[in-house]
Amino acid sequence: MRTDGEPLPTRRVGELRLSAQGLGCLSMTSFYARADPAEALATVRRAIDRGVTLLDTADVQGLGEGERLLGKAVAGRRDRVLLSTKVGLERDRNGEFRGVRGDRAYIRQRCHGSLRRLGVDHLDLYVKHWAAPGERIEEAIEALAELVAEGKVRHVCLSEVSADTIRRAHAVHPITAVQSEWSLWSRGIEAEVVPVCRELGIGVIASSPLGRGFLTGRIGSVADLGPAADFRHGLPRFSESGLGRNQALVAALRPLAARRDLTPAQLALAWLHHQGDDVVPIPSTARRDHLAENLGAARVDLTADELRAVTDAVPPTAVHGERYPPFLMRLVDN
Repeated sequence: MRTDGEPLPTRRVGELRLSAQGLGCLSMTSFYARADPAEALATVRRAIDRGVTLLDTADVQGLGEGERLLGKAVAGRRDRVLLSTKVGLERDRNGEFRGVRGDRAYIRQRCHGSLRRLGVDHLDLYVKHWAAPGERIEEAIEALAELVAEGKVRHVCLSEVSADTIRRAHAVHPITAVQSEWSLWSRGIEAEVVPVCRELGIGVIASSPLGRGFLTGRIGSVADLGPAADFRHGLPRFSESGLGRNQALVAALRPLAARRDLTPAQLALAWLHHQGDDVVPIPSTARRDHLAENLGAARVDLTADELRAVTDAVPPTAVHGERYPPFLMRLVDN
């Protein structure tokens, strides 16, 4: 397993120069099994020391707890990182999902809250989280453009939206990057979203590049997901039948990874690193050992034959189950 400490290569994402791999902070405060806060804090700081420049969170992660943790982690290191957070998914005080919003007042309010929780005077990337069916994305982008003019936001980004929405948004204000789920078992953005991003000079930030942990090979059954609070219990791909049928995909990756002395996670990340020099994966972890494993993939060179073998091992048509339950699937890729 490669875990060397070589400096990370960099990638051009829109106008930004980023480390080739960023750090997603979703698993640090919510949605998965409860992480150890001290270890999560140490993981962020280790990532910065290893040269990771993009740190990604969202205002809904831990109902703001994720932003507070990240703010604490970057204190004294602010000039070494680019902070990315999101706005648009509304949850009540109990954490229940209330819907997707993009109105000006809401975006401004949430931006000020994110700045306060992070303890910073500006956000490097501010990401509009999803778009509701029929949502006027132009209003959200106009609000984000105002925040840019005020110096509170440096770059406007989008998440999990369609190619048409990207075009409409970019016509209002330049979009620096689109953050969407992209991995060996989530390839939906390849047909339209990635091409339009490249046409418009927009970078791609690949979220959930390890299939929400599935591509690590450490999830063999529903029991491995841990407590009921882990939101993957509600995802079709992680149901008893979904996991059972999807295990063959990881089984097919294992021998390919072993030939290169890699873990399945490293091979999956290396495959994604080869999808373009404008792609930055942001695997999420709250543990330093998993961080080292993930970063070990950033300098793995795969041959054309190896890339083809990986793609053949996990064909998109072989993945069983949707990414989200039906009510959430209606809210992505609009």
